[in-house]
Amino acid sequence: MKTNIREMSPSAYARFAGVLYLIITVAAIFAHMVIPEQFIVPGDAAATAANIAANETTFRLGTVGSELIILLSEIVLAVVLYVLLKPVNKTLSLVAAVSRLAMTTIHGLNLLNYYFVFQLLNGGSLATAFSPDQVNALVTLFLDAHSIGFTIGIAFLVPHVLILGTLIVQSGYFPKVLGYLFIAAGVGYLFDATGLLLVSSYTSTPGVIAAVIAIAEIAFPIWLLLKGVNMDRWRNRPLALETA
Repeated sequence: MKTNIREMSPSAYARFAGVLYLIITVAAIFAHMVIPEQFIVPGDAAATAANIAANETTFRLGTVGSELIILLSEIVLAVVLYVLLKPVNKTLSLVAAVSRLAMTTIHGLNLLNYYFVFQLLNGGSLATAFSPDQVNALVTLFLDAHSIGFTIGIAFLVPHVLILGTLIVQSGYFPKVLGYLFIAAGVGYLFDATGLLLVSSYTSTPGVIAAVIAIAEIAFPIWLLLKGVNMDRWRNRPLALETA
């Protein structure tokens, strides 16, 4: 028995990738900006712990819930980008996909830090072994560990971004400027991750680096959603490879 499954067109894959980027962006705003700003009080461990304990459900949904949406979307996005860019260079496209999946795995494991926080604040057997001040200090420690774990994951994203930019430039069916933006963003990610992980005095991302990364991460999804793939150049690429 033969099953006829219709393959999605390259433009459909491109727009699907744009939707996934959009989902990741919106969820990341909640998980990394909106919720932490409402609960975490810099320099005040007691206030931070009290805020989370008083509204744990909101904190769980806003952080862990949003992170799970991001992680599941990242897995699918890595595969879709591989499909879109493998006609350019299958090996490099695969390396880029694996790099993004490695980041996703690290970020998934990093969620354990949030669950350690919940265990400490729920008053279980773990929390009773520590004084209130120690519990507050440990909550801050695990929140800081989550932040560092996120940066470690981003370090594994660097090869993905640099390769993605290179493949976009070489593709012919995406604008080269988008590829150059991603290469610049990859350098920015590398500089930022190196500074945060290895330089004690480097504590925040410079505005210019954040701007370059944001422009690249916004421009490409917008192009995918509005323009998709240049189908004429997509169809002609195999012919160009055969005659090269």
